[in-house]
Amino acid sequence: MKRLLTSAAVMAMLAPGAVFADGHSPYTIGVSNTVQGNGWREQMICAMRAQAAAEEDVAELIVAHRNTDAAGQLEDLNNLIEAGVDAIVLNPANPDALNSALDAAIEAGIVVVAVDAGVTAEGAYILSNNQEEYAYLGARWLFEQLGGEGDVVYMRGIAGVSADTDRDNGFQRALAEYPNINVVHEVFTGWQQDQGKQQMFDFLATGIPFDGVWTSGIDNVIVDAFVESGAPLVPIVGADNAGFVQYLAETEGLQGAAVTNPGSVGGAGIALAVDILNGGAPEETTVLVDPVLWENTTAEGQEIIAGALNPNLDPEWPVSVSIPGWTDYSMEEIIACEG
Repeated sequence: MKRLLTSAAVMAMLAPGAVFADGHSPYTIGVSNTVQGNGWREQMICAMRAQAAAEEDVAELIVAHRNTDAAGQLEDLNNLIEAGVDAIVLNPANPDALNSALDAAIEAGIVVVAVDAGVTAEGAYILSNNQEEYAYLGARWLFEQLGGEGDVVYMRGIAGVSADTDRDNGFQRALAEYPNINVVHEVFTGWQQDQGKQQMFDFLATGIPFDGVWTSGIDNVIVDAFVESGAPLVPIVGADNAGFVQYLAETEGLQGAAVTNPGSVGGAGIALAVDILNGGAPEETTVLVDPVLWENTTAEGQEIIAGALNPNLDPEWPVSVSIPGWTDYSMEEIIACEG
């Protein structure tokens, strides 16, 4: 489903009690997110703010953005329902544990859109990067780089989160195709940069040999751990985070691949919620954004990586700051994060 580009934001000009020509009032949208301090999630929130500002039908965005678990997110969701929002866009901590609140929201006529990961509540919409394919593309590339055999470090996200589960399914699918690849170390990073970096430092200190690293988006700090410890570089797979993309372009001796995983899917979730509120629901309740792999081991891949470099972004932000056909904000607006 494609969307028409909106005009400049008029959110600030909407007076309380305003009614549009078709009879509906400006919308209030609630946002729920459970991970702070992670560049991908911060870009997701900024994309939500920027897209809400670009939507002339949106009057207010209520954001619950904190480090918490499924129980904490359940509390946040119930608070958003109590606030009377028209739609909720969430990055779910668990696919099933939030259903009591999501069912209540849907029963109350509130549109529910899950981004980045799925939920099982009937009637909820899901707009996500294809997480299984994300992992499969990167793992297959890594295993091929190793000639189909060797030992790899497998650095995951958060146990129980559906995005991590989907990625594990993709990783295991690739692993099944390469029976001579062995996972020598598996760890959950919590999608936290400092934690993932320390975990790599700790494993390097064991002296256990390995041939490659697959990361669930904690990538530039893994390169830092190798460089700072003096360990020889091995092939590394990460996401299209600005810092990692720069390392792929500039770090001598680094062989690696970035798999696209735009945090701007959060902005697309806001756009989808508005479409649904305006009667434009998609035919399917699940909409997937397919990833692409950029490798620095080919001339074509190097050219793509060079074109994606963006020194204006935080190193932990994906360079894919928009999703064509969905998001309407500019680069300046998402970076400003002012919506």
